[in-house]
Amino acid sequence: MSVVQRSAAILFAAGTLACHGNPDALLSAHGFIGAELASPLPKPSVLFTDSRGHPFQLDSATAGMVTLLLFGYTSCPDVCPVHLANLAAVLDKMPDDVQRAVTVVFVTTDPARDTPAVLDAWVKGFDPHFIGLTGSDSIIATAQRMVHLQQAVKGKPDATGAYPVGHAAGVIAFTRDGLGRVEYPPGTRQRDWAHDLPILAGYGAK
Repeated sequence: MSVVQRSAAILFAAGTLACHGNPDALLSAHGFIGAELASPLPKPSVLFTDSRGHPFQLDSATAGMVTLLLFGYTSCPDVCPVHLANLAAVLDKMPDDVQRAVTVVFVTTDPARDTPAVLDAWVKGFDPHFIGLTGSDSIIATAQRMVHLQQAVKGKPDATGAYPVGHAAGVIAFTRDGLGRVEYPPGTRQRDWAHDLPILAGYGAK
């Protein structure tokens, strides 16, 4: 079973547990289903390394784009693949102008195991346009602090040496003006993304 197939199965299971109330009753002040941040956050000015081994300055490389930023690791059993599978499925159905306006950025919290090659194969397995980033532990920790996320914590290895990594599980959406305005928790459904992405794409557009 491929990564995408496994993720789809997880996504289906998660979707059956989701609340199916009226989303219009849950809209934020600016019309988002996602949780609008009380104070917008500037996009981190951090120099990462992308999954092809090239320097990647997060704020300048994604300037003018809706940037969906999440932290996680490729061995994550649930949240990370669900978020990426959701976003890949929804973006594939969005109008071209929305697709062009949105970039998905995944920062590994497990750089020891998520080498650029591993990260590249995993992220591009969901969508070839998704961006995978890595860096030193200190760089990743700095980026997490800058967006007010709890820092990732490596768990205890099992008998095989495998270990979990506890990490913040939300997706932060930066609008085209470079400000993080909305956070999407685990369990965000495809229909929620389908509702919010066009609004995000129009917010801060020039």
